[in-house]
Amino acid sequence: MNINIARDARPQVRTLLVAAAITFVLWLIPFADVLTYPFRIFVTFIHEGGHALAALLTGNSVSSLSVAADGSGLTYSTTGGFISALFISSAGYLGATAFGALLLVLIRRTVAARIVLISSAALIGALTIVFGLFKPLVSGFGGSWTGIPFTMVAGILLAVGLLAIAKYSSPRVATFFVSFLAVQCVMTALLDLKTLFFLSSPFTLGEAHSDAANMKALTGVPAMFWTLAWAGVAFVILSLALRAYAVSRDKATEQQDLPFEEPLEV
Repeated sequence: MNINIARDARPQVRTLLVAAAITFVLWLIPFADVLTYPFRIFVTFIHEGGHALAALLTGNSVSSLSVAADGSGLTYSTTGGFISALFISSAGYLGATAFGALLLVLIRRTVAARIVLISSAALIGALTIVFGLFKPLVSGFGGSWTGIPFTMVAGILLAVGLLAIAKYSSPRVATFFVSFLAVQCVMTALLDLKTLFFLSSPFTLGEAHSDAANMKALTGVPAMFWTLAWAGVAFVILSLALRAYAVSRDKATEQQDLPFEEPLEV
């Protein structure tokens, strides 16, 4: 199959491929997950934020959002009717994939990496303060209070870290970091779906609490079906994002600094 990459997209594609290669190498190195741990927590915030946003968009309320040190997360919300409950349960894994795809599109459309980083910091900060602290305290939802300390510390550190990179790094470094963040969001979401697939197997002893288990309880359809359905939608989202990433822009725009940019022809 021929894959035609537009000439003006090649520097950004190289940046993305290097970010993906680094991610793959880190998977192979024992204990290298310490280096990617902040990204794991970031993706969990995005995953849980997807549930929270879906709840709000369907007219429901969110009681709390918490992230645990092991990379898991939990969002408590009302679910409303059948359709809104389906939307809310599906918005975690698909939300993380869509966020990573959005980062790819923003990079391709030459949105400044600093703006993307500042916006991401604002998102993490809002999720932390509003749903990680304020909502649990106001709603009096005692079961979620135990998650507040780590959620607060992790959320604030992530937001501050993103702001620091936006402020102090060069445009090339900031652009590469956004590419790496996009790869981490997409790949972590897909790997989590793979893990969810095995957890949803009928041969697994007991059924772990998960979004797929929630969907099974809601619809009666096996959890494995929902895992495969989400994986299929995630691949469609990723395919569309990569297609938009590789094609030429409709009109010339100023090219942001890239780590692997081709020299200009004169």
